[in-house]
Amino acid sequence: MLFFHGKRIFSAIFDMDGTLFDTERLRFKTLKQASVEIFGKALSEDTLIGSLGLSATKAEALAKAHNGENFPYAEIRKRADELELEYVRNHGVPIKAGLLEVLERLRKSGLTMAVATSSRRAIAEEYLINANVLKYFDITVCGDEVSQGKPHPEIFLKAARALNCEPDQCFMVEDSENGMLSAIRAEGQAILIEDIKPPAAQIKAGALKAYRSMHEFLADLSECVPDLGMPALSEPFPASLNQFSVGIHGFGAIGGGYLTQVFSHWDGYTRPREIIAATRSRMLRESVNAFGRYSVRYGATSFDQTIDNVRMIDLDDDDAVIGMYTTAEIVGLSLPEQAIRNQAKVIAKGLLQRFERRGRELTLLIVLNKVGGAAFVRRHVQAELALLCPPAIGEQVLEKTHFAETVVSRIVSKLSNDALVRQLRIKSQMFQNSLEDEPAVATKASTPVPEYERLIGRFRPFAQPSSAMSQLHLILFNSEPDMPLYVEHGSELLERLRQVKTVPDITQIQVIKNRLWNGPHAVVAWYASLLGHDSVGQGMGDARVSELAERLIRHEVGPALVAEYPHMAEVVSRFADTFLERCATSFKDPCARVGRDPLRKLQRNERILSSIDLARKHGIETPALTFGAALAIHHALRCEDSKDQEAQAIRQVYRENDASVEAVLTRDGDCNGKRFPGLHPIRDEQLITAISEAFRQYPQRDMATRRDDLCIGA
Repeated sequence: MLFFHGKRIFSAIFDMDGTLFDTERLRFKTLKQASVEIFGKALSEDTLIGSLGLSATKAEALAKAHNGENFPYAEIRKRADELELEYVRNHGVPIKAGLLEVLERLRKSGLTMAVATSSRRAIAEEYLINANVLKYFDITVCGDEVSQGKPHPEIFLKAARALNCEPDQCFMVEDSENGMLSAIRAEGQAILIEDIKPPAAQIKAGALKAYRSMHEFLADLSECVPDLGMPALSEPFPASLNQFSVGIHGFGAIGGGYLTQVFSHWDGYTRPREIIAATRSRMLRESVNAFGRYSVRYGATSFDQTIDNVRMIDLDDDDAVIGMYTTAEIVGLSLPEQAIRNQAKVIAKGLLQRFERRGRELTLLIVLNKVGGAAFVRRHVQAELALLCPPAIGEQVLEKTHFAETVVSRIVSKLSNDALVRQLRIKSQMFQNSLEDEPAVATKASTPVPEYERLIGRFRPFAQPSSAMSQLHLILFNSEPDMPLYVEHGSELLERLRQVKTVPDITQIQVIKNRLWNGPHAVVAWYASLLGHDSVGQGMGDARVSELAERLIRHEVGPALVAEYPHMAEVVSRFADTFLERCATSFKDPCARVGRDPLRKLQRNERILSSIDLARKHGIETPALTFGAALAIHHALRCEDSKDQEAQAIRQVYRENDASVEAVLTRDGDCNGKRFPGLHPIRDEQLITAISEAFRQYPQRDMATRRDDLCIGA
């Protein structure tokens, strides 16, 4: 039962053409074509619009009134049916945007449902099956099963009786004037979803509610259905697919291991029909596209979650990325700063093409460990738009794009390429063994083949043994189980996503999360690595690492944040507890990955040094943070990853300046395409001295073996 605008609703009865499906326009086209073929002249718009919602008999009478008694309407209608079916079988039924979300909400609210259509049963059933929505309806009443068509109320009354429901307790959802008259005369709760021709004002006034689109009805309906709340980790994704495509621009740890989950849970009622994900990794693209799905492993709960309906594209294929921005309803942008600078042009092209072709708004979900990340992306996209189109068009494109700032409360790591290859090798052997074990099916040539066997035979060459396929899911990411994605208010779409927690001001949460997680996370990884540990979880088993983590969080960064934002003390405590708990079990979180890019972490306004400033502002001593800054340089000097250009830059400055820590900290140069904001030699002299002293206290060689020399209390 649903309580909707003062009415108790137990059932919902839907018209089909023009309400469930956008077929009225298709019907107009096929009737015109059939009329030209048979009669030599197209039916007029007046005839077509006047026949909306009418039974075949009444539509024929109207056509003959306009074209003469000899008008071959029955023959034209039959030919139009053939043309329409041909289109539907080749292209599918055009479903009204928002329909599936509406049907899911009504069904999960306990309503029984019916279709009441003027179309013949043969047509209606084919359309409902083709569109995969027949499952929502308990009964169907068709035009060839009633004696009087719309606007007579018979068809709605018959459907209500079949549902054992009083008409005044039924939604009767229509798009046409004749359909509305039928629903009103049946004394149902008429819901108008406008289509080609809005009903006359006096008829529209008889509706319980009138909407310009199914999405408007959905928004109103959403206020009346239960709030499903944040999903549990192991809760299945919705079974029904909606009409949306979504995009992931950057299929890294967060993009592939978190945003895909957020999009798959969607609103709890449906989920997107396709996730388009862009990555440069050919191995990832080929692997996911071959299997059609992949899994994220939550080691702390021994749970593997499978993400399907994923299509991978090449990040360097501009046309494919532009196409993603054109078609997707929401895009998760999860790239580093420099990559965003490099991709700004293709993003701008995608937004411009979307504006020109669709004119629809786009939500751009920006996952960037940076306060002001949305403004950063918008600024670079705006600069590229200025080169692509006139300023007025560029402003309209930006107005249609919601740049959504986010805070991720989860630690995710991507499996290495070597680990993926090992999985592929094992899965390949399992699949081959299963194929070899599959029993052969013996058939006799003389035995008549039943029709079902002949039909199934068309699919069999494309099917794989289910026992083999069930094993073929690849683990691509290891993740911690934290669910909420914090996003700033501003997009209606984001308000509907079940795993998204919208907040009025994201800035403070960003600062708290960045200070509590990003800086300390890197410090813990550097220390663990220097002590010879491969993962953060292993490192936390070393008392020196765990004590450093506790000191950073409980005695320096956490207290400084509470002093700065006393009203956010509970949030600080929650993030602090979560961080320490997750680090302790992050056995698949490589120190090498967490500790990469040390130069940006030593910027004046970033993570470690800014946390030192904040703590000192409130009179809090910072030996652990100072030690962490020194560890960044030690880590860079021993980094073996040739791709970590920031570590190489630190080594170069250090060596070119006679092993000077001060030269690294006050570096004057470029970092990720912009000026590096290092420490000031004079204003920050005290801090530079403290970090330099911390650096010198520890040996610069054999760090992994001389563990006793590496203790924060030295």
